Amino acid sequence: MDYVSALVPPFVMAVFFIALVVTIVKSQGGANKGKEDAVVDAVLARAEAAQQQSPAQK
Repeated sequence: MDYVSALVPPFVMAVFFIALVVTIVKSQGGANKGKEDAVVDAVLARAEAAQQQSPAQK
């Protein structure tokens, strides 16, 4: 019976990991994809603008 108690934790972790991956894959795309992409683009543009301004201030 020791082998059962040794296999249960990795099996449970594997099940939770698979569920996490499935959830991530299902949440990709969909109706909000364009809005999410726009938010990411805006954040990246803001960071890039701030990075370009900081050397000019020195």
